[in-house]
Amino acid sequence: MFPMDYEEFRWALGDTATIPLLRTAFEKRVPLGDTVHRRMMRDFRLYMLVGGMPQAVAEYIKTNNLGAVDLIKRDIVSLYGEDFGKLDNTGRAAALYDAIPAQLSKNASRYQISAAIPGERAERVVSVVKMMNDCMAANVAYHSNDPNVGLALTMDNERFKIYTSDTGVFVTLAFKDKDFTDNIIYEKLLNDKLSTNLGYVYENVVAQMLRAAGKQLFYHTIPFADGKKYYEIDFLVSDGHKVSPIEVKSSGYKSHTSLDAFCEKFSDRVQNRYVIYTKDLKREQGVDYIPVYMTMFL
Repeated sequence: MFPMDYEEFRWALGDTATIPLLRTAFEKRVPLGDTVHRRMMRDFRLYMLVGGMPQAVAEYIKTNNLGAVDLIKRDIVSLYGEDFGKLDNTGRAAALYDAIPAQLSKNASRYQISAAIPGERAERVVSVVKMMNDCMAANVAYHSNDPNVGLALTMDNERFKIYTSDTGVFVTLAFKDKDFTDNIIYEKLLNDKLSTNLGYVYENVVAQMLRAAGKQLFYHTIPFADGKKYYEIDFLVSDGHKVSPIEVKSSGYKSHTSLDAFCEKFSDRVQNRYVIYTKDLKREQGVDYIPVYMTMFL
């Protein structure tokens, strides 16, 4: 069962006007203005919380109650566990899936297999991860070791990040062992108070939207001079004969050091530079700042 994309979600709510408006603004690079942008962000945050799973959307339309929707999504998480058991009787797929929120919260440069499955190594779960990605149960971003237009030719099968295929399910999965009322993401997202340390929720929804638009997911890291930290480009997309790097920002956006480092190192390969963030559309010093709800048009 695949989640609805954002356009399908708006249709389900009886809204056929929003996406054409956003598409026109994106193509013409016209800002929406503060009032319209705030409304668009409020609508999009609802999509992040409800998600696109048809049962969850139907429950929201029926009850307008996020607690009731959360119960539906808990059932979906359980069904995923059963499905993973059928696809992989070793239990590794289920363990990898359950650990996605914890893995993303670490802000590490790759999924740390041994933290999810003690004693396991990346090279031994390559086929399991590929299966999760192929069946669309999860969205896997592979590290591109030498980013250029043929991203798939440079990917590292043993270095990856895993996202849930539906961000609404992600929000529930992150707190599945607690009561709905303890889920701080609901409250903070609804009130637009999501702190930087919860920014991985936006990273997950960007992965979801890029995949829904037919793109495979790749990312790239550049080690600092001391070798202890990395500049990280969250996503890379093929763009003509070049690549376009994407940095995702959930709050502040004034600095984009990873984007700058990538564009300096691979200047002859870069087509467009994107920051996906929570503010209005704009272009500044060669960087396109794209509101997260327009990710689908990249």
